[in-house]
Amino acid sequence: MEKIGVLTSGGDAPGMNAAIRAVVRAALARGLHVVGIRRGYAGLLAKDMPRLGLKSVTNIVQRSGTVLETRRCQEMYTPEGRARAIENLREEGVEGLVAIGGDGTFRGATLLAAEGGIKVVGIPGTIDNDIYGTDATIGFDTAVNTALEAIDKIRDTAESLERLFFVEVMGRTRGFIALHVGVAGGAEQILIPESEEDVDELCRSLERSFGRGKRSAIVVVAEGDEAGGAIGIARRVASCLKTESRVCILGHVQRGGSPTARDRILASKLGVAAVAALAEGRDGCMVGEVEGRIVHTPLHETWEKTKELDPSLLDLMKVLAT
Repeated sequence: MEKIGVLTSGGDAPGMNAAIRAVVRAALARGLHVVGIRRGYAGLLAKDMPRLGLKSVTNIVQRSGTVLETRRCQEMYTPEGRARAIENLREEGVEGLVAIGGDGTFRGATLLAAEGGIKVVGIPGTIDNDIYGTDATIGFDTAVNTALEAIDKIRDTAESLERLFFVEVMGRTRGFIALHVGVAGGAEQILIPESEEDVDELCRSLERSFGRGKRSAIVVVAEGDEAGGAIGIARRVASCLKTESRVCILGHVQRGGSPTARDRILASKLGVAAVAALAEGRDGCMVGEVEGRIVHTPLHETWEKTKELDPSLLDLMKVLAT
């Protein structure tokens, strides 16, 4: 193998740049040439593949977002689009591809490998932490700390004004961010997609809290919670309790910010591991970290299998969220 490509696809996540840096430096250390594919699979179809050297990744480890940029690409869902992508890789002489992203990124990478014989290794980069085969994904720790900082500030004003706050965090289909932020932030209740929530019981729980003398409360809501998101839940609770509340939707602020040390280190480990996997002849796998060890998971398993929430945190949530 003489040349590899690296791309970021789907939603951006803090730490992606640290992963790109690690991939480039590890590849160059092995005597490999590296091209960066801009704007994910869209750039692959457009043949936007500049050469990357040491200078290309200087001073990016602390930056959020992705210097390669990212975009969702509907054409990759078509056989014609993938055929063109494979042809472009072959014309460029790219023999191995490092794909940084989530399950959508890995689905596209799997098809490229199956249909074009391109060696592909994935790196899990998503704030949602919902990828099977790794304890944490790149960006998750930063997103949790960003949301936690906001909740700490909201609690100050909630106590000052004796008010109920509903704080919505990202997590359209999974509650990893909400669970971690809620436990760390001392939320009175945490609503996640994985647990069916009874709004009437939520009202009773808040009534009990206020009955014990509490004059403020914070409820953390994952954006995908089946009860209707923070706005819908707040309306129902306000109607039930006849009390004033406020809703704060943190939104895309959770995707930004300089990555934490934990995310930078994880990204660096996985970037180097991805290059090593390609050099060793591995193909169609994702590199992850489980209990401190680098592991290789078949790409198809990363979305076919479900990553479960930490059961001990779920139990802790039930004990503390009262």
